[in-house]
Amino acid sequence: MSRYGAHPAPGAGGASLDYRVAHLADHLAAGDLGELGVRIEIRGAAVLLTGTVPSAQCRDDVLRMARQELPGTPVHCDIMVADTSAPDHAEEVE
Repeated sequence: MSRYGAHPAPGAGGASLDYRVAHLADHLAAGDLGELGVRIEIRGAAVLLTGTVPSAQCRDDVLRMARQELPGTPVHCDIMVADTSAPDHAEEVE
């Protein structure tokens, strides 16, 4: 299993979907996106992507790869983009 945590729900999906999800997880781990905290879960006949990535472009890349690896499978994306912008004001400490 890759660091992406492909954990199928018990009894969900067929072996084919399990295999394709594992392949997607390996593909993500081997590429430039390898250090991201993206999780891939099988939910019935669909796949759910969760986690946090550093940019909207990164989220779009993960979603694009998932749709390429899993054609015909609904892919739901709950990936959040981390807010890495500098604060606009100083924190007040009492």
